[in-house]
Amino acid sequence: MSPQRKLLRVSPSRISLIQTPTPLHRLNRLSKLLNLDLWIKRDDLTGLALGGNKGRKLEYLMASVLAERADIVVTCGASQSNFIRQLGAACAMEGVRCAAAIMSMPYDEVRPNSISRMGYRGNLVLDQILGIELHPFTDGTWDELYAHAENIALAYETQGLKTYRIPIGGSSALGAYAFYEASKEITEPFDTIVFASSSGSTQTGLAHGFRGTGTRVLGIACDPEPEIAQDFAELSLELSREILGDTPLCASDYDLDFNYVGPGYGIPSAAGNAALELMARTEGIFLDPIYSAKAFSAVIDLAQKGSLTGKVLFWHTGGVPALFV
Repeated sequence: MSPQRKLLRVSPSRISLIQTPTPLHRLNRLSKLLNLDLWIKRDDLTGLALGGNKGRKLEYLMASVLAERADIVVTCGASQSNFIRQLGAACAMEGVRCAAAIMSMPYDEVRPNSISRMGYRGNLVLDQILGIELHPFTDGTWDELYAHAENIALAYETQGLKTYRIPIGGSSALGAYAFYEASKEITEPFDTIVFASSSGSTQTGLAHGFRGTGTRVLGIACDPEPEIAQDFAELSLELSREILGDTPLCASDYDLDFNYVGPGYGIPSAAGNAALELMARTEGIFLDPIYSAKAFSAVIDLAQKGSLTGKVLFWHTGGVPALFV
């Protein structure tokens, strides 16, 4: 169950972009197969530009964009970013230009052994239909990608455009607050909530939302770097200081499982692909191979090992265009 809510330090502005609350229902066949009381939260059905949980963040981020009277929004990400696609749709709805620096496969220190995904498929098709001003770059580190985005923002500013910068994945205090609010949609108790975790706002918001309850908030990491927990802690500090007025979470407070990343960020895994097929063939629901399929492969494995029991909620974060890459 959700904890009692206290007064916020600040109540962020919000505009309506998505359909909430998203459906929550039991997965009857998988519950029997996995010996769990397994439920699903359908953030793949938010309704904005083929759905996905990023729309939750954008309701708050775009309210800030409009309040700032920005001419253009600049962000960055991998070429198949779900966030860029939904950001572009939100900007189109509000008459704001949208630009993004993209790489096929950004990496941290070691370039992954993978095939380029920059081809005109999946989210890139939708990005171009939406009119997003895409700035592609040769694969490099995430820091290089962030630098490219900043240079693009500066270039727009030299043209006299008021530019609003949004960090990768929309992971900011506002983005995390969206998932703190999303936790209010869960009105019955669960032993565990499981979801794909990457840039941190989903896990940070839900962790704050379910703090003080008996519900375990388990993020299945889709990035292989353990130091992302420290990034999450910094996001929690921002959320606590600017909005919630509560005690921030430390890196050690986050329940993150790195055992299901597979070959690396942005690369499908064999276990994830098998989980994707199992969900489709038992419940008729499509997962995406980069995030939610890996998270669901963890549900399967942990249930079979007996380390995931009771009433479990799988939070489907969306990302269907990745199925067509």
